[in-house]
Amino acid sequence: MENLQVTIIDHGEKKSAQMPVSEEVPLTIEVNGRELATLLCSPEHLKNLVTGFLFTNGLIQNLSQQKSLTIDTERWKAGVKIEGDGFADDLIFKRIYTSGCGKGVIFHNPLDLINRVKIGSDFNVKSEVIREFMKIFQKQSPEHQLTHGIHSAALASRDKIIIPRDDIGRHNAMDKVIGEALYTNIGFTDKILLTSGRISSKILSKALRCRMPVLAAIGAPTNQAVLLARQVGLTIVGLVRGG
Repeated sequence: MENLQVTIIDHGEKKSAQMPVSEEVPLTIEVNGRELATLLCSPEHLKNLVTGFLFTNGLIQNLSQQKSLTIDTERWKAGVKIEGDGFADDLIFKRIYTSGCGKGVIFHNPLDLINRVKIGSDFNVKSEVIREFMKIFQKQSPEHQLTHGIHSAALASRDKIIIPRDDIGRHNAMDKVIGEALYTNIGFTDKILLTSGRISSKILSKALRCRMPVLAAIGAPTNQAVLLARQVGLTIVGLVRGG
């Protein structure tokens, strides 16, 4: 966060004040020496973000394929080495501009179709548990309380919230959660993914990439997210507010 001088108008009364504002940085990701993407993101937990981004976009299938990762916070660059060197040509990337915060770029490739198989999970959780998780989730970010300028995501078991992460973009927040889970060897197939934003098809595909059975959000889902969720047997819990 950065404190900036602002003018506050409250009931017609104007005054100067210092106000905390969420930070935004452009992080360029280079994979095997080739520029892949630039993410507009919050400057915390960047290794989580990069690893999660590579995993949810199908560039790595597991953490062992990521051989090294360095973050240069002076130039805001992430240098990654992964197994193989012909990934861009082999995957035949198609760039799609997302409906996320800013003009995000994601990559779709033929592997996406492979992931559209039914999860086949017998995981279940009571609705009261999800409601209680969301109450905690909405209050656990100090930066959100101060700036109201970020999104949050979290990984939860049936018992508790395990990994919370914040970012100015909801896609990034989710990738940070997934990246940290990969680093700490936490499995996904018996977990719940929480998000503060809406559920778009891309947000849903991140949960599906991890084979997570439940995705819960404060926001609403899109029609494509619902259709894909029904196709693969993933439970969406949208508009989790109050009772």
